[in-house]
Amino acid sequence: MSNLPDFRSPDVLLAHARHTMRFYHPRCIDPSGGFFHFFKDDGTVYDAHQRHLVSSTRFVFTYAMAYRRFGDPAYLEGARHGVRFLREAHLDQARGGYTWLLDWQHGQAKVIDGTRHAYGMAFVLLAYAHAAMAGVEEARPWIAETFDLMERRFWSESAGLYADEASADWQVLSPYRGQNANMHSCEALLAAFNATGERRYLARAALIAENITRRQGERCGGLIWEHYDAHWQPDWMFNKHDPANLFRPWGYQPGHFTEWTKLLLQLEAHGSRLDQDLSWILPTATQLFRVAVRRGWDAEHGGLCYSLAPDLTVCDPDKYFWVQAESTAAAALLAQRTGDDVYWDWYQRLWAYSWTHFVDHEHGAWYRILDRENRKLSDEKSPAGKVDYHTMGACYDIVSVLEGPR
Repeated sequence: MSNLPDFRSPDVLLAHARHTMRFYHPRCIDPSGGFFHFFKDDGTVYDAHQRHLVSSTRFVFTYAMAYRRFGDPAYLEGARHGVRFLREAHLDQARGGYTWLLDWQHGQAKVIDGTRHAYGMAFVLLAYAHAAMAGVEEARPWIAETFDLMERRFWSESAGLYADEASADWQVLSPYRGQNANMHSCEALLAAFNATGERRYLARAALIAENITRRQGERCGGLIWEHYDAHWQPDWMFNKHDPANLFRPWGYQPGHFTEWTKLLLQLEAHGSRLDQDLSWILPTATQLFRVAVRRGWDAEHGGLCYSLAPDLTVCDPDKYFWVQAESTAAAALLAQRTGDDVYWDWYQRLWAYSWTHFVDHEHGAWYRILDRENRKLSDEKSPAGKVDYHTMGACYDIVSVLEGPR
């Protein structure tokens, strides 16, 4: 695509976020409760009943951020609508925790999968934090409530990390441990700190970040493997038979390397509130980004691949929307932090690729997955879990970099 816009213009990025939001709003709102979660490329809803905790929470984030940026009262009401559904449908009042997957019909919820996931809890925390920052004041006390539940049910003091999965009644804790739930917990804890100013959230985010990117990294060749056993030793075979698993893919994930780059730099920016040495952050963040683009970039067709094998060869060459989006944000933060134009070069390269191949300029939002030659794999633009939280979130993160302190 020629005539690319200026990706270092906040106006361009915010216009793109608005365009993406228009794909979802108002068609995603279900007047009977919550949001529709499954959309074809043209916006057609192809499953009106299934409700996934990850989509339910991420919609709260997208609406809250849109309201804070654009001031449209309909976005604030959307955020409040989403919070209400979390409390009235996903929250298990009797046993505590949030239901992973629901069937929602005629204003009634039926549990499809009641498994408790730390990954899901992280997004509940993120949703409440962003809702509170947008002015949904009723969500503010639920930040602490959610954090306390995560601490009580999933936190391991000896590991300094969260466990991953428990049965619906909390009686059985899975031996599986994963970095993904901890990465998004770090993200949510940073949001909780921003919403409340309470240092305990920032301290917990810092501990998780160091334990995953340094301690666990030392066990995995200096990089971040996805899967571990109950003792936090790497499990190199977990999901090798299911490499495209939605939340637990096999292999090193270049997109998670760059997502950690972003989170580490956002954590470092709060360093004055932490009484600890953070000199490790910049070299760690830089190393993760460099490996991601050096090993993951497709020199022939463009874009970052999905997965790398333990020997760092490409094992899944498909291109995922969120990998490109998070990597653009990471590149911008690194460019700002280091002053090195090589990161602005990567920023431009990633945006040019994504704008050309992933962005649906007609209907809005991003396509989800492309093959190595940049062909769509399906017409399902937004199944459970997507909602373009990554793409709009990246735009807002980058605009914060470009605008500087507000």
